[in-house]
Amino acid sequence: MINIRKLVLDVLKPLEPDIIDFSSAIALANDGINIHVVVSELDKNTETLRITISGQGLDVNRIKCAIEEAGASLHSIDEVEVENVTPSITA
Repeated sequence: MINIRKLVLDVLKPLEPDIIDFSSAIALANDGINIHVVVSELDKNTETLRITISGQGLDVNRIKCAIEEAGASLHSIDEVEVENVTPSITA
């Protein structure tokens, strides 16, 4: 089984909700995740964010839905960390 442990996302969002509320909404997509958000660009209507999400068993579809429900759009997945957690069979 493959476990997604880390995602780095490029996201464009309107100024509202602010990044605290926005990050909180994403955090509800998975139990036990950590979110780090950096505003990389800002104009009068939008913010470009670099979001790092880490945890065990990240559900990319649920995270993407949470981003879209908050009024933002996922531009790209810039980094991913996965692990194989399938037990090996020894002879």
